[in-house]
Amino acid sequence: MDSPKLAPFDGQKYISLETFKKSGEGVKTPVWFVLHNSAFYVYTEDGSWKVKRIRNNRRVRIAPCNMRGEVKGPSMDGTAQIIDGEEQQTADKLLDQKYFLKKLFNFMTKINRHKRAMIKIVAA
Repeated sequence: MDSPKLAPFDGQKYISLETFKKSGEGVKTPVWFVLHNSAFYVYTEDGSWKVKRIRNNRRVRIAPCNMRGEVKGPSMDGTAQIIDGEEQQTADKLLDQKYFLKKLFNFMTKINRHKRAMIKIVAA
């Protein structure tokens, strides 16, 4: 584990990613993630609302959760950004290794010609 404060996320399959609207209201979404070099990486579609909210406000809150989004541990604040290039490719490969079904989603994304986005989250 990279840091003791990240220990609650060790072995988890989902995190609750809370992004914030312009009004300040939080929106929680359970997402797949991988933890690499003390940063969380999350895969999603580029046109998703969470990506739009992050582009307007980089502040996020994360917590371990189950697939339904029920929080299972302490939350922590962080900063998110949309990444690309080599860092995105590395994170994408790590997510493919962790989640078998992600490979199917990659295929479906290509068929539907949706653009993918990779979110990098650094805990505060």
